[in-house]
Amino acid sequence: MNKKIGFIGCGKMAQAIIGGIIKSKLLIPGQIIATANTKETLADVKNRLGIEISLTNKHAAVEADILFLAVKPDLHIEVIKEIKDSIKPGAIIITIAAGISLDYLERAFGQKIKAIRSMPNTPSLVGEGMSAIAANKLVSAEDLEVVIQIFSSIGRAEVMDEKMMDAIPAISGSSPAYVYMFIEALADGGVRAGVPREQSYQLAAQAVLGAAKMVLETGKHPAELKDQVCTPGGATIEAIAKLEKKGFRAAVLSAMEECYDKTKALSDNKK
Repeated sequence: MNKKIGFIGCGKMAQAIIGGIIKSKLLIPGQIIATANTKETLADVKNRLGIEISLTNKHAAVEADILFLAVKPDLHIEVIKEIKDSIKPGAIIITIAAGISLDYLERAFGQKIKAIRSMPNTPSLVGEGMSAIAANKLVSAEDLEVVIQIFSSIGRAEVMDEKMMDAIPAISGSSPAYVYMFIEALADGGVRAGVPREQSYQLAAQAVLGAAKMVLETGKHPAELKDQVCTPGGATIEAIAKLEKKGFRAAVLSAMEECYDKTKALSDNKK
């Protein structure tokens, strides 16, 4: 890929994306530039990843064909004011923050820009991320393919209509936290039954990983896969019945509703 990619902000998610790009050989380290607030962070990134670094956001903006705004939502306006007159003509601007709309980016830059709204999740740190992507009308099919390649280097990427983006945190952005709680509960159950704690975590985490791969790789409906585990009169169907009785699905749906409402409020505040 004959591009220069810039990152304004170099926290964990930015580092995950940079690492994925390098590991997948989409770019060499010299084609990537990142900025951060501290020399310590930049020195660490330079040492581990070998990329170009800078303390100046404008430097990254001038250099980048694709520019990631990898900062918190409330810092976007400050950063954009600093760099908006320095970006390359035709540069693709990508935000990875919740609640930052394409319209907000266009208005903040005060000019026509190629804008991408994305929502990666923390499993991107281990190359198993799920990233949702929405693009404005100035992003060409070729541009979008390049962006998909970048996000695919840290897992899977799905192009969405922007009207769906506020729902993404509840589905894939925040949901790893729900899954971690589920794994912890499974492990607690194992410990309760006499299985050592560390083995319980390994057994529970691998079971969740395997179940997820079954959904993704077989293409079968989750209900069909569940039915395959539930033998008539067996132990699994008893466990399923208890989960249903305790409102397992309803609790998940309620949690997702709360997450969506909060994300929507954040997005509305940026209009």
